[in-house]
Amino acid sequence: MLDYASKLTRDPGGVTRDDAGALRAAGFSDRAILDICQIVAYYNYVNRLADGLGVELEDGWDTREPTLTRDEFDALREARVRRAGEGRR
Repeated sequence: MLDYASKLTRDPGGVTRDDAGALRAAGFSDRAILDICQIVAYYNYVNRLADGLGVELEDGWDTREPTLTRDEFDALREARVRRAGEGRR
């Protein structure tokens, strides 16, 4: 899903049916794929609108690039799954 979102953001003209097919193969329904596409497109629209108008961030917003390595992401996901499992006991 994140690869699809990144491609739709960085190279929207390069998105093909195969990209949606990869989401289906990962278990996403057509409705979920539509939702993903709409959410990504909406945020891209809002960001471009704000950038185009020169909107500045309010005080307190962190301007660093919000990226994680794959290992950091996996560790966060595993911790979240673990916490969710502990809540069921």
